[in-house]
Amino acid sequence: MSEQTYVIFTDSAADLPEQMMEHISVECLPMNVFMKDSPAQACTLRGAAFYSALKEGQVACTSAANLSVFRARFAEVLSQGKDVLYLAFSSALSCMYQTALIAAEELSEEFPDRRIIVIDTLCASMGEGLLVYHCAEQRERGMSLDELAAYAEENRQRTIHWFTVDDLLFLKRGGRVGAVSAYAGTLLGIKPVLHVSPEGKLIPKQKVRGRRKSILELAAHYAAECTDRNATVFISHGNAPEDAEQLREMLCKEHGAKQVIIGDIGPVVGAHSGPGTIALFYLGESRG
Repeated sequence: MSEQTYVIFTDSAADLPEQMMEHISVECLPMNVFMKDSPAQACTLRGAAFYSALKEGQVACTSAANLSVFRARFAEVLSQGKDVLYLAFSSALSCMYQTALIAAEELSEEFPDRRIIVIDTLCASMGEGLLVYHCAEQRERGMSLDELAAYAEENRQRTIHWFTVDDLLFLKRGGRVGAVSAYAGTLLGIKPVLHVSPEGKLIPKQKVRGRRKSILELAAHYAAECTDRNATVFISHGNAPEDAEQLREMLCKEHGAKQVIIGDIGPVVGAHSGPGTIALFYLGESRG
């Protein structure tokens, strides 16, 4: 294909591994993560160390990138004579999308011959990452900036998200479940199954008893809703690699999945979902 005339950006809420981001040539805007006891210092913990800190009672907080970060990163690309397509974390969960729009408007005066297109993916974690992944594939096949922006908008509702969490108290802290439900559910071994709604919100959909049952429910949703068994599937987890691998085996051996990629839930999402979270992302008809 001809030389790329635009750059795809996403953000750290997409939970794509750094090596994959480099391979598919996507730039990442970092969101802010800090521990409540050290608000002036960015959190550098990742993977098992991050989730161990949460288990020990530390509280992680998150915020969107500053406007100056957007301006600097976008301006660097625009000054090279290229345009920008930013695929943003769901606007229902963060203000990254809105901040990017402000940056785009301000930079349009400085770079009148260049373009910045900002898309609200209405996705989270590796669901956002999966949409970014498919968009990068389409760019490699030759899609123009406008064609790819249209593709992202047309396919964001086809990117299906299902989560189950191991500890309801993290959802309580984020206001997803009430205190009474969280404590009672924890005592009874209740595991909620959640999805990301068409509006980009994290919504509880089912309550099941026991960890294995919750993982089986994720696989059952894939079996019922996936429209292309050849399409790439993403699984992300909060320091629960064995459970993620168990889910992958179910999808491949029992439900015909051809390519399943496992990754970590990073601190941006993990701060709110907690240790032990398992999430599944695939292409379907639409979110229900």
